[in-house]
Amino acid sequence: MSRPGVLFVHAHPDDESIGTGATMARYAAAGVPVTLVTCTLGELGEAIPPELAHLAADRDDRLGEYRIGELAAACAALGVTDHRFLGGPGRWRDSGMMGLPSNDDPRCFWRADAGEAAAALAAIVAEVRPAVMVSYDANGFYGHPDHIQAHRVAWRAFQLAAGPAAKFYATALPRSVLAGALGRVMAAGLPDGFLAPATVEDLPYTPDEQVTTEIDGTAYRPAKAAAMAAHATQITVRGDCFALSNGVGQPLLGREFFTLLAGPPGPVPAPTPGPVPAPAPGPVPGAPPGALRAGGGPGWEADLFAGLPGASG
Repeated sequence: MSRPGVLFVHAHPDDESIGTGATMARYAAAGVPVTLVTCTLGELGEAIPPELAHLAADRDDRLGEYRIGELAAACAALGVTDHRFLGGPGRWRDSGMMGLPSNDDPRCFWRADAGEAAAALAAIVAEVRPAVMVSYDANGFYGHPDHIQAHRVAWRAFQLAAGPAAKFYATALPRSVLAGALGRVMAAGLPDGFLAPATVEDLPYTPDEQVTTEIDGTAYRPAKAAAMAAHATQITVRGDCFALSNGVGQPLLGREFFTLLAGPPGPVPAPTPGPVPAPAPGPVPGAPPGALRAGGGPGWEADLFAGLPGASG
C-alpha cells in the first residue's frame, strides 16, 4: 500500500518556495509523496534582473515561459518530483494584483470557471490520493486574486473528491513569529540594497489565534533558500533575508505555519510555559463552513498528518 501524501495548490511559481518550501522539502526527504499543483505561470510578475526585463508582459510577454524553468529548478532543490500546472501550462493566466485591468482578462485565473478548474484539480486528487491538501485561506493570505481563486478551487476540489484527502490546510504566518523574526533581522542589519518595512503591519501575516500548526523545517531551510533563489526573476535571497521586486527585506524562515480548515485536529505537543494560553477549539473566522481550529500559540500541531491513523510525516 502506498504511503499517504500531501498535495500543495499554489497560485504562481515561487509561492510554493516562499510559503511552504521547508515543509515540502521535509516531507519529500522523509519519503512522503509530495505533489505540487501551480495554477498559473505568473506571467505578470516583475522581472528583477535588468537583463531579463524584456520578458515582461508589456514587452515580449515571455516571463511565464521563463518561469517554468525556474519552477523546475526550485522543485529539484526541494526534492519534489511531482509537479503539474492546473489544466496544463498556460491554461489560466496570471491575473495581476487586485484592482488592475488585468483582472478583467478572460484568460486570467480570476475569471476562470471555478467548477472547471476544480474538476481538473479533483482529477489530480483522485489520481495521487493525498491524505492532506494545502492551499490558502479565503482571502488568499494577502488578497491576491489568484490566491483567492486558488483557495476556492482547492476547497471545491477537496469537497468534490470526497476523499481520500482528509485534512485541508491554509498557509499562515503568525504575527508574533513575523514580528520576532523581523526584529532579529533588523537588529542584525538588513543586507545591502534591501529596504526596511516601516512596521510589521506592512507585511502579510495571520492573527496568532487562527494558526493551528507549525512545521519545523529548520534542517531544510538551505533547500528552501536554494529554491527561492531559483526564482531569480522574482526573488533576491541574501543571507537570512529575501526581497521581492519591491526590495523590502523579509526574514527567510525555516519554520512554517498553517491553519487547519477541515479535518481532524491532531494531538499537539505539551504547551511551553508562558503567558499566552492556547485558545480553545472553535471555528476559524473566514474559513469554509465546518472548519475547525485545533488550537494555537504553544498548542500548535507539529505534523500536517497529525490525527490521521498511520499517516505521520
